[in-house]
Amino acid sequence: MATTTTPPTAQSHLSQAEVAELAREKQSPKAKIGMVASYVGMALIVLYCIIPFYWMVVSSLRDPSQGRSTQFIPDPISVENFKGVFAGQNNFGRSLINSLIVSGATTVLTLLFGIVAAYALARLTFKGKGLVLWVIMACSMFPVIILIPPLLKMFSSTEPFEWFPRWVDTYQAVIVPYLSFGLPLAVWNLTAFFKQLPVELEQAAMVDGCTPGVAFRKVILPLAAPGVFTTAIIVFIGAWNEYLLALTFLQAADKQTATVAISKFTGTTGFDTPYGTIMAAGVIVTVPLLVAVLLFQRRIVAGLTAGGVK
Repeated sequence: MATTTTPPTAQSHLSQAEVAELAREKQSPKAKIGMVASYVGMALIVLYCIIPFYWMVVSSLRDPSQGRSTQFIPDPISVENFKGVFAGQNNFGRSLINSLIVSGATTVLTLLFGIVAAYALARLTFKGKGLVLWVIMACSMFPVIILIPPLLKMFSSTEPFEWFPRWVDTYQAVIVPYLSFGLPLAVWNLTAFFKQLPVELEQAAMVDGCTPGVAFRKVILPLAAPGVFTTAIIVFIGAWNEYLLALTFLQAADKQTATVAISKFTGTTGFDTPYGTIMAAGVIVTVPLLVAVLLFQRRIVAGLTAGGVK
């Protein structure tokens, strides 16, 4: 009976590092160029976003006497500009409180109405539902400037709006117009989020004895928290940074928001051009928003990408 013999396996004379190098996929020159271009593009975008903020911080830390200095590092470092921000004539502390009240109220009302409308558009079936959604979005496309003349007439109780209560120099004079820009964003974003949640969740809750309202409040709303949180952050930032409507309708010094107060700064002496003081106020207004976005960036990204993948 013939037997077969297996030839001995040839031993490799290559080291593990050399084997790994040979097994690694080689990139073509075109792929390497694309990778380098991607990194360069990202670096340019980061610089484009960071440099203005860096310059604002540097300018705020200069001595007020240096004015429009072009030094990239302040020498000497001074906090006089930050003291000037809260000088009595600027009334900046009260303006920050006004901005917080207006932005907070706008955010709460936007979420209150936006969640209800978005849930109805996501779950109810009726004719023209798509048209309703597009009309809501179209409302946010009107330029702010064209809304000011009719709103100013209405809020001032002038002809033909004598019947309307006078709202100039009141918080609602800006909160209500802000809703016209915050609500379309909230409805659009939250509708996409509610659509991705299975309707079987509510049905299972109702089988267990929940009413539709309780099922929405205890089952759906907690699951929609990332989308709600993202919408709240975006609406709050938009209301916090708005300038034109606040300048028009909040004319009294004790009602002005922070953005309007900054535009009326008179400097630390009342006669100098307050470049450093304005920059310091910009840092005070911007840093809290920046910290909030950095702390909750995962929730924001989760909310923005909701409904994008099925």
